[in-house]
Amino acid sequence: MSSDSIFALYAAMIVLASVPDASAFAVIGRVISSGFWQGLFTVIGIVVGDYIFIILAIYGLSYIAEQMEAVFIVVQYMAGAYLIWLGIKLWKTKIEDIEVKSIKETSRLSGFTSGFLITMGDPKAILFYASFLPAFVDLSTISLGDTIIIMIGATLSAGGLKLLYAYMGDRSRLLFQSHKAKKIMNISAAAVMITTGLYLVL
Repeated sequence: MSSDSIFALYAAMIVLASVPDASAFAVIGRVISSGFWQGLFTVIGIVVGDYIFIILAIYGLSYIAEQMEAVFIVVQYMAGAYLIWLGIKLWKTKIEDIEVKSIKETSRLSGFTSGFLITMGDPKAILFYASFLPAFVDLSTISLGDTIIIMIGATLSAGGLKLLYAYMGDRSRLLFQSHKAKKIMNISAAAVMITTGLYLVL
């Protein structure tokens, strides 16, 4: 890939990743409910899911992905149900448990899993990469180095912007220290998770 192609690809990725979507709202919900580290691992899960779709698109496996549409649909329902379950659990959390215990109740693996399932539950992603990448690189002559460059672009764009969402969510969570405000933030985060889960399912 030429330097011009790399620059154009990265610029396009950043623009496309800046549009708020289900994964962005999921990151914000995780951060508000369980802290920045939960949001960080959710972002990592999202990026890993993008890696898989990039590899599928680059190495001509779009056909296989299309044949696995039923699997993607099942994963999408799993992701939606998982977020709804987390939201309901958070909604029911007692006020006195919000400050510390709610952060410790969920593991970092839980955050990673939610981010990964959200990405893998979107079969449109493979079609997006399959149609998007050829505009910047000839997939028939792509090298391993080019693949790594594209993955770095996905990390910087999707991962970087989602991390920014996580940071903003964490800052907003720390601004509210009163007992009542924490309860409101908890309910808000639960509503975001449940809404995102319903979006994935519907």
